[in-house]
Amino acid sequence: MTQTAKALLVDDRRENLMALEAILQGLPVQSIAVESGEAALKQLLVDDFAVILLDAQMPDMDGFETATHIKRRERTRHIPIIFLTAADKDAQLALRGYQVGAVDYLTKPFDPWVLRAKVTVFVELWVKTRQLAAQSDVVRERDVQWRRLAEAVDSATALLRADDDPASRERAADLLEQARWGNTR
Repeated sequence: MTQTAKALLVDDRRENLMALEAILQGLPVQSIAVESGEAALKQLLVDDFAVILLDAQMPDMDGFETATHIKRRERTRHIPIIFLTAADKDAQLALRGYQVGAVDYLTKPFDPWVLRAKVTVFVELWVKTRQLAAQSDVVRERDVQWRRLAEAVDSATALLRADDDPASRERAADLLEQARWGNTR
């Protein structure tokens, strides 16, 4: 099951969301746009995201408060946040963004190709992380199968050493066959 990477776009201005969606067009990522910090937190309850593009200055719950909530949740604290803001040249705002867990802070107007490159990196990391998790699951399952087979071999060997009659040999063969197909009792 291949899951598509998603980017959560959070901005109180619809035209900014449309611009972000256009910038990300053609990347291997599905954009989900919301217009408030509260809506972003709700969306994070139902979807997994590779990256969050978050406007720093929004009414009600601003980007900094939203990021603080995101980073407090176990399920979402690992998601990289890139702050986007029109408030340029204010080093204090950038510092505040990094303090609440941002991986980057871009001021508008920003180069769309730079944003695309940054999003691409996080999407690729998200995909690789999913691939590693799947491979880890396969390795764990194989480990269980090998342990089950080793236990069956040990049991069969013990049966054969204890008693060399045909019924013991048959029982030992049954144990090995069950272990081979993962049907141990």
